[in-house]
Amino acid sequence: MIQRFDIDGNPNLGVSIVANEKLAIVSPGLQESYVNVLKETLNVPIIKTPISGSNLAGVLITGNSNGLLVSEHVYNHEMNAINQIEKNVTIISDKLTALGNVILINDEGAIVSPSLSKKSQEIIKNNLDVEVKESTIAGYDIVGSVASATNKGALVHPNTKPEEISLIEDTLKVPVEIGTVNRGIKLVGSCIVANSNGVVVGTKTTGPELARIEEAYGFFEGTL
Repeated sequence: MIQRFDIDGNPNLGVSIVANEKLAIVSPGLQESYVNVLKETLNVPIIKTPISGSNLAGVLITGNSNGLLVSEHVYNHEMNAINQIEKNVTIISDKLTALGNVILINDEGAIVSPSLSKKSQEIIKNNLDVEVKESTIAGYDIVGSVASATNKGALVHPNTKPEEISLIEDTLKVPVEIGTVNRGIKLVGSCIVANSNGVVVGTKTTGPELARIEEAYGFFEGTL
């Protein structure tokens, strides 16, 4: 299933919302109508909490079915809210704190920015039970911003190199498609919220873009 909405006119949903196979995290102030669309489309419980005092959950936290990753700047009350559904929340102490921007992950593997420390990479491998590989995507270190992945597929920046696509496919064990969202935006990870049940994108996303997204994530009868 594919659905479209904007948050107060902002179509960059992946910046403020994070989702995996078990849950989604949104701003406490997100309108209930949008929360209901997320529940219907992703079929997971919704956690309403800031992350590190910010409403940018998609930028600041990431993870898979085995757990979540967040920087050391997370607050106790935020951890308490998350722990109601996900007990395995790992604190990453790294110079890079916007973990959603620098990690592309599903239940099989993780592609991480070359700037992420070896210590952090080892923590991700051990705590989330995934293979971890360093790489850029389309030449960018912000791999989580230029790509979006689920357990069924991945959509990546149109300029992603063939060798980068091969690495993503080998590590995440899913097919990879190139594409855009919101009428030509290439930072697809910043614009898409997805898991294996569904995808939510901004209202500016065109018909051809939706068709490519359907193909990438394995949905062929989405609701537009």
